[in-house]
Amino acid sequence: MLNKNPEAAEAPPLTVRNLTSTPIELKLIERFNALDDGWSIANITRSHKPINTAKAKAPTAAQLAANLETFSNQALSIRIEPFQTHRTDIDVRGKSKNQVLRYIFEHNGERYRLDALSTMNGSATLQPLTINPRYKYTAIYLANHSFLALFSSANLNRWMREMKDETPLSALSIPGSHNSPTYHKALPSVRCQAHSPKTQLENGVRFFDIRVQPENPNKSEKDGLILVHSAFSISLKGNYYFRPLVNDILAFLEKSPSETVIMSIKREGTGNATDTQLGHILHEHYTGDTKRWFTEPRIPTLREARGKIVVMRRFHIDDELKKEWNGKGWCIDAEIWADNTPNDTCASGHICVQDFYEVLASENIERKIEFAEAQFERAAKCQCDLSCIDIKDMAETSWPPFYLNFLSASNFWRTGCWPERIAARLNPVTVEFLCMKHNTSEESDGPKELGDGSTGIVVGDWLGNNGNWDLVRCVVGWNARLELREKKN
Repeated sequence: MLNKNPEAAEAPPLTVRNLTSTPIELKLIERFNALDDGWSIANITRSHKPINTAKAKAPTAAQLAANLETFSNQALSIRIEPFQTHRTDIDVRGKSKNQVLRYIFEHNGERYRLDALSTMNGSATLQPLTINPRYKYTAIYLANHSFLALFSSANLNRWMREMKDETPLSALSIPGSHNSPTYHKALPSVRCQAHSPKTQLENGVRFFDIRVQPENPNKSEKDGLILVHSAFSISLKGNYYFRPLVNDILAFLEKSPSETVIMSIKREGTGNATDTQLGHILHEHYTGDTKRWFTEPRIPTLREARGKIVVMRRFHIDDELKKEWNGKGWCIDAEIWADNTPNDTCASGHICVQDFYEVLASENIERKIEFAEAQFERAAKCQCDLSCIDIKDMAETSWPPFYLNFLSASNFWRTGCWPERIAARLNPVTVEFLCMKHNTSEESDGPKELGDGSTGIVVGDWLGNNGNWDLVRCVVGWNARLELREKKN
């Protein structure tokens, strides 16, 4: 497990991990004096906000001219192949603990620049030094480990277009949100997200966890579904409904036809509605348009799923709906998994889940971290069979199940275990794991088999809080290994 201590007495030499599908070469490192007002990697590059950094204003052009005078530079030629790690002997801090390092990387004659404060975690898009560059790279720097991870995950709003149509949806690394619409002002134990579903979609989230309560279950002509979290409404101001949420998702998919959204739907709340009633409301009022909804009880390919909502059903259906799709059933079956489980597989075989959520004390968060990392390893070792393109042969393929990995946990009675507090600990630790340890071959008992490196579906709380989408960037970035294999196939 990664060191959770944010401070380190001595920083190790620089390590660079190339998690892109292209080789890249580190050509130059320059060192600059940093300003004294705590500006970070994102401030320097004018990119998105970093991990766990203090708020600071970006330096002005005059400040840069006055302070960013190089006092050393080091020419290098360190080539790092795709999905390889290179441990250098470069001391990133040197004699000064308050300096900026400018890294110059090169691929196929195109150069890219990254400026990073050596003592602060951060993330940024590399700045191209050529016109119309072919590639975009994202860097995440972990100061405590002097570790720099490079991803090709800059285009979060349309990231699925990079993958082939034949790709099984379960083979992808997919960012997801837990209790996705709970971004309104609500009880601290109820609110799980910092941003609206619309903003989540634009920033790469492609799995929504939705809990609803039928408003008029005994009136078949009514389609009202109240958004809830357990027994509570998602807002202190009153009810919010499923229909506007669906409209937002479909509008996003209309303008982004390369994408898909997996929607897990579960019945919760305090009413007297049944699962059967929920199923018929969805079937009769929402999911009938097969051009916009995928409700077959199987894992689709991207070709089948693009532009659609793929329904993952966490409720019981009656015999009538079980007759759908030539008697095979209706929607991907996630009806039952063990409660509070570190590892379970649904009866359908389509979903393997980690959903350990009862954190009785903040100390138990360490157990949650261990369970999440174990699920990452299960997902990573799978290697998808890309040989089957014909849907008729689907049953004979060795496609992996969906690996659902919930980073969420809570305890209503302990403020330190409310969703925002849990996310503040789990999200950065997960970013470190995905950058440094995920799908590695270094084991005390010898090398382990490397698969496609999928993360599975990573379901988190408080995504994008304070502008930090690094967890989403890491998850999306891990599709590069599968993408590279697809291009060679």
